[in-house]
Amino acid sequence: MIQRFIELGEGYSDIYELLEIVKSNKHRLAHLIMLRTVKEDRQVASFVAVLHPTAEGNFQPLYVCREGIVLKQNDSKRVKLFKRAAEEAGKEIVVLDVKPSTTFPETALYYQHLIGILRMNRFIPPMQ
Repeated sequence: MIQRFIELGEGYSDIYELLEIVKSNKHRLAHLIMLRTVKEDRQVASFVAVLHPTAEGNFQPLYVCREGIVLKQNDSKRVKLFKRAAEEAGKEIVVLDVKPSTTFPETALYYQHLIGILRMNRFIPPMQ
């Protein structure tokens, strides 16, 4: 199985595309994940929509808006929208605290690290 993060952007306006992917793929939606981290002394989040693998090709996409949503005491508009999308899809948001992507020399290594975490916690299946 091929599991790959598909980065939509950092979340300022890209979150609307992520929400549209969630809305139009409810039948394939496996998980909605909020990855929290601290980057440049600010608490930020990445939003991830994990879809079930395709019937043919065994490809599992993980759509992500990476580290662009600033987390505040009161939920921002983007956090509220993500929560509403989860509610409408009948999903709970999985919240995980992770290292920032800047810890890794390449974004690809960061995504490999996240795939390992998601497999270990059984949010995505192991390689077969």
